[in-house]
Amino acid sequence: MAFFVLSIMPWARATDSSGWFEQFKATASPMELYHLLHAMPKGGDLHNHIAGSVFPEWYFQLAIDASAQGYEYFTKTQLANCQTGRDPYGDTPYLLLYRTIPAEEYAALDECERGEFKPLKSLTEEERRAWKASLWLDQPHEGRSEFFEGHWSRLSGLLSNPYLAAETIVLNMKAFGEEGLSYLEAQVDVRGFKTPDGRAISPDAVMEIYRQRLAQSDVVATGVTLRMQLSLVRFLPDALDQLEFIYAFAARYPEIVAINLVGREDNDKGYPLRFLEKLRDLRRRYHGIRLSIHAGEVDEPNQHVRDTLLLGADRIGHGVNLITDPDTLLLMRHGPYLVEINLISNLLLEYIDTYDQHPFPEYLRTSIPVALSTDDRGMWNSTVTDEFYVAVREFNLSWDEIRLLSRNSLQYGFLEDGPKTHLLNEWETKMNRFEKVLLTKGLKPFASNQPVPRAFICAQYKICQEDNGTEATHAP
Repeated sequence: MAFFVLSIMPWARATDSSGWFEQFKATASPMELYHLLHAMPKGGDLHNHIAGSVFPEWYFQLAIDASAQGYEYFTKTQLANCQTGRDPYGDTPYLLLYRTIPAEEYAALDECERGEFKPLKSLTEEERRAWKASLWLDQPHEGRSEFFEGHWSRLSGLLSNPYLAAETIVLNMKAFGEEGLSYLEAQVDVRGFKTPDGRAISPDAVMEIYRQRLAQSDVVATGVTLRMQLSLVRFLPDALDQLEFIYAFAARYPEIVAINLVGREDNDKGYPLRFLEKLRDLRRRYHGIRLSIHAGEVDEPNQHVRDTLLLGADRIGHGVNLITDPDTLLLMRHGPYLVEINLISNLLLEYIDTYDQHPFPEYLRTSIPVALSTDDRGMWNSTVTDEFYVAVREFNLSWDEIRLLSRNSLQYGFLEDGPKTHLLNEWETKMNRFEKVLLTKGLKPFASNQPVPRAFICAQYKICQEDNGTEATHAP
């Protein structure tokens, strides 16, 4: 690829600090713009479902490697009409190919159903490709139903292994570090984990597994600071009892900084005010727990964002339909609340049809605090660089707006004040240095930090790995 070089021209010394970026956008190729956004220092990812942020090739290898801890996995590769009166679309949908289960669940199946599964490590190359493709949201007929009802059912057997879960956090930290991120606030779980023979592992034991893995030198070397949120599926029948448990649990672990309510908002059993009295009771008994809650990720106009602020949330996840609630929109101008924007997620899950429907630029340019984040990037096959590229390409961001988005993703994080100040100062220093090098030498000094475009950006904007001298990964 060619390297765009910015000369020291009068426009580069203009009063408008982002004037050079306007010139860059006007003359650079798509790959050069993508390279710049990949190389630049970024702030944090504040909206990250860690289990959905794992690329399928990572999951596959982790599942194979889990045999070191005694875990073995089987996946459904065919249908033999073994269904015996079960709901074919229930909690364990019979008709779902490439649903992966642990050995203890496999052993409990009858002979007919066992014949439909193969050991994960025994899949043919074609079956491996199909297994991975089943976890990507990449086909025209796929959307939120495939994501909410298909992907998570396929993965369910892998999500009860705490060693695998710990490794998914580490892999994300390493990948984000390579993209210049300095902070990750990951939504994790500590419940529902099991030993290879199916015995329950306590939440405290799971946290100890996380702590031990995260203390190792390769994690420290990523340069990424991690804090955790505990997530709760909002529409479950026992959601109030579970909220009480995770709130009390989070109060005992300083690395857990927030609680998050997740799950489809179009399931009315998870409406925000369901949790109001319970949260008020919990705040009487515990301190130090912040709330970053999904709200406004729904098609209909409603006041879920307002009701979620009433719950005590400091950050709103998605907020797509905030634009339909003018009173709350006015309330959120100039802070103190932040909206976590997930551009790629909102498109692929069909909360918008095209980006010209997205309210993000209205929020940004009317001084509602916003930051870009990745949501379930493993299933979108995308990166944090992609989120910035979409924002620049679709909404003509200025350099000052890019800087604001990065700063917001640190400023509104739930990290403690001292470490937050350190990260903000460090990011400012790195960004200033980056700009200086870019303005004097162009992209050439960043040649060793080449981006590796994934399938979303390739399909949507034709920025593909082959353009960078490497083979393409999964192509939709």
